Amino acid sequence: IDSYHGTGKVLGAGKVEITFMNGIQQTLEAKSIVIATGSEPAQLPGIEVDETQVITSTGALELSQVPGKMIVIGAGVIGLELGSVWRRLGSDVLVIEFLDRILPGMDGDTARSFQRILEKQGMKFRLSSKVTGVTKGDDGKLKVSVAPAAGGDADSVDADVVLVAIGRVPYTDGLGLAEAGIAVDAKKRILVDGQFQTNVAGVYAIGDVIAGPMLAHKAEDEGIAVAENIAGQAGHVNPDVIPGVVYTFPEVASVGKTEEELKAAGIVYNVGKFPFTANGRAKVNRTTDGFVKVLADAKTDRILGVHMIGPNVSEMIAEAAVIMEFSGSAEDLARTCHAHPTLTETVKEAALAVAKRQIHM
Repeated sequence: IDSYHGTGKVLGAGKVEITFMNGIQQTLEAKSIVIATGSEPAQLPGIEVDETQVITSTGALELSQVPGKMIVIGAGVIGLELGSVWRRLGSDVLVIEFLDRILPGMDGDTARSFQRILEKQGMKFRLSSKVTGVTKGDDGKLKVSVAPAAGGDADSVDADVVLVAIGRVPYTDGLGLAEAGIAVDAKKRILVDGQFQTNVAGVYAIGDVIAGPMLAHKAEDEGIAVAENIAGQAGHVNPDVIPGVVYTFPEVASVGKTEEELKAAGIVYNVGKFPFTANGRAKVNRTTDGFVKVLADAKTDRILGVHMIGPNVSEMIAEAAVIMEFSGSAEDLARTCHAHPTLTETVKEAALAVAKRQIHM
């Protein structure tokens, strides 16, 4: 495999231009081109990031000391993951979110329960609020202007560090997409078909530069699928069974549809829920915060979504993904023998609870 270090630009079907560090350019020709440039942190208009005091996720991993007070702008996955880390290290953390809830897009019931857990850990939240400006005082402290999202007077909150975590955007600028005729949407995501091919023959795109959750494992599976398709095989990724994880303590994990999505689609469903407080392994480990929730079609019993908060749920969610990939039912999961004592018994009990047959409650 030949490796080239420089910036790339798609010239059209079968051609890529590389600009090396010394300014020299070279054009490569290939039968197939895969765009996988990923994403970068989204910027908040009017707020200048210096990666020292006003930081993104990159700067949050490079702080030399624990901030006395940190303000996190955005209650999404990245903001909560990094905010909770610095809270556990001793920082006073305030999370400011424009919407009226944390973890937008995730199951609402799960998000509300998770917020209560984080609040018990000392994290503070201001929801339905927006940051309108950040200034630095003579004492080196930051003053953050916060106003109601619906409009109104702003107040000022002091902070040592402000973490801007309002999401990520596709890294598609400077790739020559417009010149090459490659179509993108309003969010600058590259448009692809079911085989991840763009509207230009032989040019493919995967990962954060296309629609869907910006997750490394999604991008990896898409990369494998593209390679298989190029090789004449049948590569495929099921977009409905891509697990997502919030790496906090406890963890949050989900796969499939949320209750909100099912209600919006008019799908009648049953809910099975089982808490870790009733799981022997969790009680012994003293990690009883959270639960497992299974959503199943009311007519067919097919599992439509699984949502978890708790210890090691990043590992446990794979069981749900496997059974959903094979269109399994809640009864299929409930009748599968689970080892005892394990945390995964909670998954079985939640599946039993879909039919109100849970045992250890």
